[in-house]
Amino acid sequence: MSIDLNKAADFMARNARILDRRRFDFLCSERGDVEAVIAALEGYRNPDGGYGWGLEPDLRSPESQTGAAAHAFEVFAEVGGHPHAVQLCDWLDSVSLPDGGVPFALPVTSQAGNAPWWSTADTTVSSLQITAITLVAARRVAEVDPGVAEHPWLERATNYCVGSVAALDGPPHAYILAFAVRAMDALQDVHPQAPELLEGLAAHVPDDGRVQVEGGTEDEYLHPLDFAAVPGRPPRDLFSPEIVAADLARLEAGQQEDGGWTVEYAKISPAGALEWRGYETVRVLCALRAAGVLTS
Repeated sequence: MSIDLNKAADFMARNARILDRRRFDFLCSERGDVEAVIAALEGYRNPDGGYGWGLEPDLRSPESQTGAAAHAFEVFAEVGGHPHAVQLCDWLDSVSLPDGGVPFALPVTSQAGNAPWWSTADTTVSSLQITAITLVAARRVAEVDPGVAEHPWLERATNYCVGSVAALDGPPHAYILAFAVRAMDALQDVHPQAPELLEGLAAHVPDDGRVQVEGGTEDEYLHPLDFAAVPGRPPRDLFSPEIVAADLARLEAGQQEDGGWTVEYAKISPAGALEWRGYETVRVLCALRAAGVLTS
C-alpha cells in the first residue's frame, strides 16, 4: 500500500477549506510558509482573542467557543508558536469556571449547522473532554512559547484535568478517555500525579485499542493511534508493536479514490462534512509521516 500525495493535493484543492489547504502545504508538501497558515487562521479569530466561525467544523456559530481553542493551539504548535497563542490563553482564562475547567461550549448565537451536542451543551459546568484536549494542544505550544508556558490559565487547566481524572469512577466516554490519556501524557514531566493517573486510565483501554463511541454512529470507534499518536511516548506502551503497525496500515489504507480521507462520525452539515475530510487528510498524513511510513 502506498500513499498518493498528488491525489491528496488534488483532493485538498477541490474540497478543503483554505486553512487546511495552507496546513497541507506547510506540513505535507513543505512548500508553504508560516505567514500563510496564520493568515488563514485569522479568519476564525474574534476581537476577544478567541476563535469561532466554524473553526470546529460542527460548531459554525461565529462567537468564540471553547471547542475551537484546541484547533487554534494545534495550528500554533505546527508553526512553532505565535503571539496570538498568549491572547487565546487570556480568553480561555476569562471563560474558565471557578474549578479551572472550561465548559463544553458557551452559549451560541446561531444554531445553523451546529451539531446538537454543541448547541445543547451545559454551559455552567466544566468539561473534562474539552479542557483536556485544549490543554494537550496548549502544552505543545508551551514547548516553544514561554508566554504560554507561564500563563496562569495553563496551570488552572492542568490542576482541573488532574483532579477530574483522579475523580473518575468507572470507564469514561470514549472521547473523554482518549483525551484524558493524551492530557496525562502531556503532563508526564510537569505534574507528579500524571504517571499514576495514566496508568489508571490504561485499565479502561482494551488491548486492541478499539473503543466504540457511545452515542456516535454505528461505525464510530476510536483506535490505538487516537490514544497514542506520538511515537516514543508512554501511551504507545499500551499497545503491542503489532497493534500499532496494524493501525498505521489502517490509516494508510484509508485514502479514498478522490485522494482524501474520510471520518466515521456523524455528518452534520454539508460544509462541515467536507471540512472534516480536509482536516482528517492532514491529520492522517502527519501521523504517517511521524511514524516513518510516509517519507516524501
